[in-house]
Amino acid sequence: MGKKGKKEKKGRGAEKTAAKMEKKVSKRSRKEEEDLEALIAHFQTLDAKKTQVTETPCSPPTPRLNASLSAHPEKDELILFGGEYFNGQKTFMYNELYIYSIRKDTWTKVDIPGPPPRRCAHQAVVVPQGGGQLWVFGGEFASPDGEQFYHYKDLWVLHLATKTWEQIRSTGGPSGRSGHRMVAWKRQLILFGGFHESTRDYIYYSDVYTFSLDTFLWSKLSPSGPGPTPRSGCLMAVTPQGSIAIYGGYSKQRVKKDVDKGTQHSDMFLLKPEEAGEGKWTWTRINPSGVKPTPRSGFSVAMAPNHQILFFGGVCDEEEEESLEGSFFNDLYVYDAARSRWFTAQLKGPKSDKKKRRRGKVEEQEGATEQENGATGAPEPLEVIKEVVAEDGTVITIKQVLAPSGLVPQAPPKPEDSAVEASSAGQEPCPRSNAMLAVKHGLLYVYGGMFEAGDRQVTLSDLYCLDLHKMEEWRTLVEMDPKSQEWLEETDSEEDSSSDEEGAEGGDKDQEEDSSEDSAEEGADPQHPEVAPGEQYEEYLSRTEQYWLKLARNHMGPDAKEKKVLKVAQAMAKAFMDDAVQDIAQAKH
Repeated sequence: MGKKGKKEKKGRGAEKTAAKMEKKVSKRSRKEEEDLEALIAHFQTLDAKKTQVTETPCSPPTPRLNASLSAHPEKDELILFGGEYFNGQKTFMYNELYIYSIRKDTWTKVDIPGPPPRRCAHQAVVVPQGGGQLWVFGGEFASPDGEQFYHYKDLWVLHLATKTWEQIRSTGGPSGRSGHRMVAWKRQLILFGGFHESTRDYIYYSDVYTFSLDTFLWSKLSPSGPGPTPRSGCLMAVTPQGSIAIYGGYSKQRVKKDVDKGTQHSDMFLLKPEEAGEGKWTWTRINPSGVKPTPRSGFSVAMAPNHQILFFGGVCDEEEEESLEGSFFNDLYVYDAARSRWFTAQLKGPKSDKKKRRRGKVEEQEGATEQENGATGAPEPLEVIKEVVAEDGTVITIKQVLAPSGLVPQAPPKPEDSAVEASSAGQEPCPRSNAMLAVKHGLLYVYGGMFEAGDRQVTLSDLYCLDLHKMEEWRTLVEMDPKSQEWLEETDSEEDSSSDEEGAEGGDKDQEEDSSEDSAEEGADPQHPEVAPGEQYEEYLSRTEQYWLKLARNHMGPDAKEKKVLKVAQAMAKAFMDDAVQDIAQAKH
């Protein structure tokens, strides 16, 4: 009795501490979020100018990470939304919507009136209702300097049949956060975890919410049993038995003033609905067998056609007092919920020319001792080292460890976790974290993400495909040359520092505008961005706004308030456009 009372008291104490911390974080972050709200509202005003849906065939999307990639429930399409990009000095945020046609191998940019604000690290879930719906919750907006964050707590639905965005306003939902996870379970959305960060404080969550797709109401669950500690970026997936699996994730704690310690979790839990009563759930900690993923964060997750859970890539950070180094991965693991077993997804390799691809530097592989079909032993991993030289002379070294090959079973094979010949080097996605995954018709798609090369962050825009039935080799759909990656050093001059402000808060960058800015800063007569024939002011401003903002800041100085800079920038753009339109009209006469 006494012990039970102490445990309950301790639990209530932890809840009070968490509540106090959340209140503290909320109070301190309110001011900086108010600063960002003005910027977000401005972009929403521009988005509101769109009055009709436009679909424009386009080249593949620009590099990004922490976006969402979802398979259309009825069509052979993938849906890419949001994301972020960092070029060394500036953070770019996106709310663009792209559609990838699997059969045609083409991209289309879809502009829809009234979209969600720019964001990354949100969650998107597709359900089949009403011809297909894409539900989006939360995420974050980062200031251009990457120092301030606004965490969303809004819920949106994209009606795929009509191509319309709708914001669902319902009280009682989760607080603002990013890095959370969300799945569709029956006719509900279930959300777990995430984090909220301000300049000085942060808090990680372990709460669980449900959203009814019938009543459009939020409910907070109070599962019984010991559950996961607060975390973000975990695996969350529905098992064939109707439970919800939670694995891994990341959190950090303050160990002393200005010193934080990160934790890469490797524990696993099941959230099970109780048969006795509706709305009652229970946490159960599990310890699956098999070859588990090594500790990491930033991994990506998707569901295979046979309800197995796919786990790709990530990064293992090694933290020291004043440095953080990461080892990136491109391995693929599978969790078989029916057998509660992890195993590595190993490729067969192409049917011909297998033996030629077993050359290279060899390292030991932990746990790879299984054999298949009378093979004498499992092949060891290959280490491939590539060096590319960027335009600025920086040498980027990419180390890629290729896992030995094998087969992801559709049904449990007799020799479990078996290995066969190695797959083709150079055909696999390079090691990365925060990539986007989706599965359609038994094909796994991997898009984008990032890896680090020294002090540089390389953001990717490549697209790969793997047939989960054949499990032979990766196929490259969109290539990317890492040396083409833009990177601006923080130590560059003020001219270089300000030149990348164009497009920093979202949208693609225009090379012509970049050259215009350079000539303006060199004291030459500035070549302002030209007005396209028939272009309206709203369209012109949306396309060139960052150029005018930079020009306005140069005139007003670094201490000018952002709102005043914005008004001056818009006035300059309007004046230039009016003159340009007048010149065109006079030229015609």
